[in-house]
This record gives sequence, C-alpha cells and structure tokens, in this order.
Amino acid sequence: GTRWVMLITAVMMVIEIIAGWQFNSMALLADGWHMSSHAVAIGLSAVAYSTARRYAKDPRFAFGTWKIEILAGFSSALFLLGVVAMMLVGSVERLFSPQPIHFTEAIAVAIVGLLVNIVCALILNGVHDQGHAHSHGDHGDHQAHGHDLNLHSAYLHVVADAATSVLAVLALLGGVLYAWNWLDPAMGVLGALLVTRWAQGLIRDTSRILLDCEMDHPVVNEIRDTMARHRGWGIPPQIADIHVWRVGKNKFAVILGLATENPQITPDAVKNLLGQHEELAHISVEVNPMGISQRPCSTRNRVKP
Repeated sequence: GTRWVMLITAVMMVIEIIAGWQFNSMALLADGWHMSSHAVAIGLSAVAYSTARRYAKDPRFAFGTWKIEILAGFSSALFLLGVVAMMLVGSVERLFSPQPIHFTEAIAVAIVGLLVNIVCALILNGVHDQGHAHSHGDHGDHQAHGHDLNLHSAYLHVVADAATSVLAVLALLGGVLYAWNWLDPAMGVLGALLVTRWAQGLIRDTSRILLDCEMDHPVVNEIRDTMARHRGWGIPPQIADIHVWRVGKNKFAVILGLATENPQITPDAVKNLLGQHEELAHISVEVNPMGISQRPCSTRNRVKP
C-alpha cells in the first residue's frame, strides 16, 4: 500500500509542477512542490536503504550503515530549502508583476491532485486497519505500536498535502469568481512556508543524530537510574564519565566510566545489568577505585547484534 502511495504521489507531483509552470499558477506549483517534499524524502530514503544494505558488511562502518539514511534525510531537507527560495522569489515577483493565469486548466489539475491525496489517505488508512488487526492477532503490543506510528506519520503527510490542494483550489476559485489574482501568488508564499517548516523539522531531527546530540535523551537518565537504584550493590557507584549516542533507529551505544570501592561492581556485572535495556546495542564500561582519575573507557562489549 505505501509503495503505491509513493508512486501515485510522485506522478501527481510531476504533473502539478509542470502544470503550474505551464498555466502560470503559483498555487498549483506550491502544491506540487509540497508533494515533492515528501516524495523526495521517501525516494532518498529508498536509495539510502539500498546503499546501507550494499555496505552492511563493510568493516569501515564501526556501528553499521544506518546513518546513511539519516544523511540522505538531511540532504533532502537542504534541497527543499533551495526549492523554497525559488518558490518565494517566484511568488513575490508575481505579486508585483501579475501574469495571466489559465484558471480553468489549473483548477482541474488542482482538483485531480486533491482527489489523489484523498485516495492515498484511504489506502494508508486501509493498510493501518489491516496492520492493526493483524498485530493484535500475531504480535506483541510494542511491535504493533511502532508499526502504527510509522503508518500514522505517512498518513499525516498525505493529509497535509490534501490541505495544500484545498488551499490551491480555493485560491484559483477566488481568481475566477472575484478576480482576486493575488490569491494565487499568496498561496505560493504559504506553500513555501509549509515546506520550510517541514524541512526545518527534518534538519533538526537528522542533525541531532549526525552530531551525536543525544545526551538529553531519556535513555541517559535510565542508565543513571539503573546505576543508582540497583539494590544488590549497596552503595551505588559514582558515574565519572558517560557518553551516549544513537547507532540505529531505536538503538544506542554507551561508554560508561565508574568509580567505586565495591568489589562486586565489575565491568561484566555492569554490562549484564545494562544489557536488560533493549535499546542499548553497544556497552563499554570501565570501573576504577575511588579517587583514581578516569581514563577514556576501553572495555567494549557488543550486547545486541
């Protein structure tokens, strides 16, 4: 279902962009570029996934090839910001130097785009219902919940595209019925702002991962709480050094340096304790006596494949 949605969206995106230029409609052009913001991201993700599989066994990638997909998402966001700049320049130019718009043809294409978005939403909704029913029958709640969230995200993107199509139709109708030709370039500006907001969110999320900006993630507090609240050790160890970064979609690596006088607290004991957290794929631990300066941790252990 999702593959059909990607294909249909890509075809309609090309039609709207070409029609927007041909009929001088910035509203239609903005709708097409807004659809492209999702199509480009999906396409780059597919290419990144293929590349990641190709280099999956390459030993040069210390923690796997997952970040290739993140780099593709970051690149697509930069591409979209370039598109936004062109949309804004074109729309502002049309506001001050209006050009004749082929309203009838542009409205027809915009309506087709709206219908396509509705069909895609229905397809995704049907896939969601099937997956939800199947997950209750055969899978655990955690897996089903993650699957539903992915489909829900794609569904929201299609709904956003449909909203842009509605605004394009209204802008074009305003030009036909009331000669409000300024609505069309104004819609181009609004579409550019929508794409900007989506691109900024993508840049924010991908750059956090690429720059290993994860020390405010809840998993860090979970590690600290695990060290502080383990009852079998009596006095908990002091955390002298901790580094956490993402190495997969829901997987993290941690380097942990501890100071303690308790002989029960060994690197292996800490690894076994933290290994209960499924999101920790790589755990490195060093334990030193109290008062000894902590060196970079060198004991490494791969807990999850």
